[in-house]
Amino acid sequence: MPRLDRISESTRKNLLTRPVEINASTPFVRPRVPLSQARVAIVTSAGIHVRGDAPFVRFDTSYRVIPGDVRVADIVQSHTSIGFDRTAIIEDVNVSFPIERLREMQAAGTIGSIGPRSFSFMGAQKDLVGISATSGPEVAQLLRDDGVDVVLLTPS
Repeated sequence: MPRLDRISESTRKNLLTRPVEINASTPFVRPRVPLSQARVAIVTSAGIHVRGDAPFVRFDTSYRVIPGDVRVADIVQSHTSIGFDRTAIIEDVNVSFPIERLREMQAAGTIGSIGPRSFSFMGAQKDLVGISATSGPEVAQLLRDDGVDVVLLTPS
């Protein structure tokens, strides 16, 4: 992420005055099963997708489906933002999409299983209406349909 003193004044003002989504009504939900029996999926805002899928574009409110059995070598990232340094993800996708860590946890019996699908959104959104009204609820329903008990949320 760039330092505020190293970007233009107009960009700095834009970032400092951008409204922030506050969601004070989301309740804590206790998992239905112990983690050792839970089906776990990842939802990320890192703008990653499977090689060959349409790349994310700026302020894209759609999502990409990432199969649970995806090969790490087939995961690419198309997130773009002035405040997003992709270096760590390029070196190890598990920084934002820890699929190999989940596979290790499944093998060790720490989690029950990995969901058949995980999902990726584009971060750095200005207007969250498209996500909160359409693509977010769609993904929530797909996770329910997959029998996912726990979602690991990872930021961009």
